[in-house]
Amino acid sequence: MSDLKWAIEAEDITIAYNDKPVVWDVDLRVPEGVMMAIIGPNGAGKSTLLKGLLGLIPLTAGQVTVFGDTYKNQRNKVAYVPQRTAVDWDFPTTVLDVVLMGTYGKLGWIKRPGKNEFFKATEALDKVGMREFADRQISQLSGGQQQRVFLARALTQEAEIYLMDEPFQGVDAATERAIIALLKELKNAGKTVVAVHHDLQTVSDYFDWVTLLNVRRIASGTIKEAFTPEILKKAYGGRLSFLEDRNGCPDTLEE
Repeated sequence: MSDLKWAIEAEDITIAYNDKPVVWDVDLRVPEGVMMAIIGPNGAGKSTLLKGLLGLIPLTAGQVTVFGDTYKNQRNKVAYVPQRTAVDWDFPTTVLDVVLMGTYGKLGWIKRPGKNEFFKATEALDKVGMREFADRQISQLSGGQQQRVFLARALTQEAEIYLMDEPFQGVDAATERAIIALLKELKNAGKTVVAVHHDLQTVSDYFDWVTLLNVRRIASGTIKEAFTPEILKKAYGGRLSFLEDRNGCPDTLEE
C-alpha cells in the first residue's frame, strides 16, 4: 500500500465527553478515490469520529490532515452530509435555498448567488431527482426527499472528499439506490467518499474499503482484508447474529 495517496490522515484521535472517551487513540488513513464505510455497534463513536475529522467537535488529543494539510486550509475540498435526524427541518426555507448553501464556501457570505450558482444548484437537484421540488419548503418533504436535498447541497460544493453520516438511514429503497448510484459516480470521478453505515448486509456491495470502530479502531482496510467474520466479531463483541460470506452462506456468530 506504499503507493497509495491519502485523502485523510488522522493520528491518535481521542474525543471525550465529560472526561469519558467516546473515541480512543484512533489512527485512520483514507486513500484517495475510495468508498469507505465506517461501521460498528451502537455507541461505538462512529458519528463522533466523523465530526472530529471535520472539526465540528474538539479533539481531546490527536491531529487530522486533509491532503497533507490542515482541515482549516482544505475546508473547501470537503463536503459533509449530516444525519437527517440532526437537522431542524422546520426551518422556513425552500429546497433550492438549501442546495444553494453548498455554493457559499467558494462564493463567500458577502456575495449573493448568481446565474452560475443557480445553474449548479439546479443541476444537482436534477441528479438527485428533486428539481420539481425546488420551491417546496423542506419541512414538507419525506425523509428520503430531505436526504436527497442534502446530497444535492453537497454536490454543489464540488468537493474532493464527501463525508456522510448515515446517508441511508430512514430512506426508501428507491432513494437508497439513487444515493448509492451517485456515490459510485463520484468515486468513478476520482472523489473520496466516507460514510457511517449500519447495514452490514450491503457493506461489500456498496463500499470497497471499511473501518471497524468500537471506541478504538478495530481494523481498517479493503473489504477483503477487514470485513471478515473474525474482525466483525471483535468489533461487535459477539452481538452480531450472522453475516453472509462472499458465497452467500451465513456465518453464525455467538449472541
